Amino acid sequence: MAAKQNEQTRCPWCMKDDIYMHYHDTVWGVPEHDDQRLFAKLVLDGAQAGLSWYTILIRTESYANAFSNWNAEKIARYGPKDVARLLADPGIIRNRAKVESAIKNAQAYLRIMEQGKGSFDRFLWKHVDHTPIKNRWTEMKQVPTSTPVSDAMSKDLKKAGFSFVGTTIVYAFMQAVGMVNDHLMTCWRRKGK
Repeated sequence: MAAKQNEQTRCPWCMKDDIYMHYHDTVWGVPEHDDQRLFAKLVLDGAQAGLSWYTILIRTESYANAFSNWNAEKIARYGPKDVARLLADPGIIRNRAKVESAIKNAQAYLRIMEQGKGSFDRFLWKHVDHTPIKNRWTEMKQVPTSTPVSDAMSKDLKKAGFSFVGTTIVYAFMQAVGMVNDHLMTCWRRKGK
């Protein structure tokens, strides 16, 4: 499988190893509409702040195990003992601000779900009119780190009570969950799209 993966032209950022290429080929840029998966991805992107995405990617299973398989109702009720448990878990990034942010974000997520705003999916995807933005970049240096759309989404998330959702984190999240298609035009994932 690795040999076949290496034969295809991809965005250059994913060429580190098969784990990264698999993520690029099967997850990054694929429109995601599941509320729980969107919540999990937003928390993971917040955990990435100041780090490479690869650092988080190789820990995604550990994060799911540590955070009750992304059950927001359970996470929202985490107390000091849970924070201590998480800060001792070598499978995740042991940063108090990021751990506490995940709890705060679970609480904000639940408020959105309970306040009649529909789903988390609708809350997020409204920023792109529920249709992926398809950019036509030919070089990585053309790809922005934020846009007016990520600025607006960041502002809405902060207003709703989320943290670690600055515009750069939000733009990376938008790319990952397919709100923005930033696969380069030379990438096999863009062929015919």
